[in-house]
Amino acid sequence: MEVTATIDDTAARTRQRNSGFALAAAVLGFFVVTLDAVVVNVALPSIRTGLGGGISGLQWVVDGYTLMFATLLLSSGSLADRIGARRSFGLGIGLFVLASVACGAAPTLGLLIVARFVQGTAAAILMPASLTLISQAYDDKLRRGRAVGIWALGGAVASSSGPLLGGILTLVDWRLIFYINVPAGVLALWLLRRTEHSRRHAVPFDWIGQGAAVVAMAALTFGAIEAGAAGLTDPLVLAAFAVAVLGVASFVVSQSRVKHPMVPLTLFGSRTFRIALGTGFAFMVGYYGLPFMVSLYLQGPRGLTSLGTGLVFAPMMVIGLILTPFSARIVERFGARLPVCLGLLAMTVGLGVFALLPASTPLAVLSLVMVLVGMGGPLTMPPMTAVLLNHVPPRTTGVASGVFNTSRQLGGAMAVAVFGALLANSASFMNGLRDSLLLAAAVLLVTAIAGSRLPRHQTSRRSTTKGDSL
Repeated sequence: MEVTATIDDTAARTRQRNSGFALAAAVLGFFVVTLDAVVVNVALPSIRTGLGGGISGLQWVVDGYTLMFATLLLSSGSLADRIGARRSFGLGIGLFVLASVACGAAPTLGLLIVARFVQGTAAAILMPASLTLISQAYDDKLRRGRAVGIWALGGAVASSSGPLLGGILTLVDWRLIFYINVPAGVLALWLLRRTEHSRRHAVPFDWIGQGAAVVAMAALTFGAIEAGAAGLTDPLVLAAFAVAVLGVASFVVSQSRVKHPMVPLTLFGSRTFRIALGTGFAFMVGYYGLPFMVSLYLQGPRGLTSLGTGLVFAPMMVIGLILTPFSARIVERFGARLPVCLGLLAMTVGLGVFALLPASTPLAVLSLVMVLVGMGGPLTMPPMTAVLLNHVPPRTTGVASGVFNTSRQLGGAMAVAVFGALLANSASFMNGLRDSLLLAAAVLLVTAIAGSRLPRHQTSRRSTTKGDSL
């Protein structure tokens, strides 16, 4: 019996060590994905100086990444389920490193945008795989929730350091903001080699659904961006929106009829799942749209350098880094509903106040107001992510993660597209800034009200569709 106990102890220690490697790799993956979504905003004026282009070109530098991220997350979630999270994560992080090198070496704005499309594709592959790695590495719900909190810390570190790090690197050369991904990606691959092989589920690829999703989101983003330059009544813009509507309709019809849908429509029958998607979308509208607009504002009308801009953002980002480690404990104590609603309301107030402040407001005051937006990250996303993972059946964690992160990235892409259009069509920069931030605040407020209908405590996987549907 002692021999058996020793073998069991050794196996337990080995599994615990492998779980640690899986978590570390997932954290690094989330770090580089988040860093590239944040760091580029500070460098936009320098990129325009170096490569040329107007507001629409800068929008595509940002949205080229988020568009591919959003459109491919749906099938990449299924990919993680089919080929295994370990293999999917390795494919994504490897491609991300190569695309980052291409971004740094891009000689023209057009090639940079193309490289950003590839980078977004890689991010879409590795993101749901990172969550599935965690889900499979930790069977216990409590430990899984804490692991998600640590995973979220990787994003918090990237968010908090991104603006300042981007400002420092941009003072030397904006291309360095992409090259910095290389060592982090190599380390993630080294950690991945020491994790356990992942489970696989043989499911055919849904080409029709993926194609319809790409068409719908690409047309919607294109139409929103071009509306800023050509106007909402331009025939090309109207055609893009019409194609987007047809793409959405085709997607819904295909998912209801194909034998193995990319996104089972039964997932949307759950109120908790729908609230999670709305929360992810609204959060990114504020958290992604604010840096895009304020970076242009601080380096434009306010005349700051990239480093000065990073310093203004620093308190907003650092508060997320400080609070994120406590997210799991807060959920254990109060449940998910309270922190999610408080986080969304804090962002609503922060964006609304910033929008109404006069143009002469001291930078220190602007920085403090943005802290409210920064608080929304740790209060909202880790609890909502943990609820989602505990809510869906194990066999659909990859798909659910993909849909959830698609809603997040679509929110970011739409924020940049719509806010850029408002900026281009406003009488002044300040009018465009105020309209954009007030719109984001309204979206967050509506979502906070919807979040009040979340279960008080996390829903277990065994009750995925019981008791929470409308």
